[in-house]
Amino acid sequence: MKAVLDATAFFVERPMEGDLFTTPEVVAELVDLRAKCRYEALLATGLTVSGASAGALERARRAAEKSRDIGVLSPTDLSVLALALDIGGVIYTDDFALQNAAIVLGVGTEPLQQRRAVRVRWKYRCSGCGRYADHEGECMVCGAAIRRTRR
Repeated sequence: MKAVLDATAFFVERPMEGDLFTTPEVVAELVDLRAKCRYEALLATGLTVSGASAGALERARRAAEKSRDIGVLSPTDLSVLALALDIGGVIYTDDFALQNAAIVLGVGTEPLQQRRAVRVRWKYRCSGCGRYADHEGECMVCGAAIRRTRR
């Protein structure tokens, strides 16, 4: 089994099996000493650091737009999703937004410490006048903030 590790995987002491992968963006986020030590230990046992293809990054971005999680997913999250697409791997993460976008693409996920995410459909609603919108931002009617809520 091929496993793609999100940053969360380097903060928990959980045994990982199979061929392990992560992205350079995840490695750049590891500033905690404990996470760096875990990274070095996994690197010594065969962890592969690899970037994702441009095509897979675009597919990941489109899936995040479809799941309406694009506003909360970082470039690092998208790189993890894209790498999983490239290698046909399972993503180890506790990030619900990343799991939600992975569901859209049919990419498997494995939670580390949290429960498994279920597909969430989002809607956007003005906090002032209550009108629905297509995106977050400022309401064109009353100027109040448009917020993401569960459908």
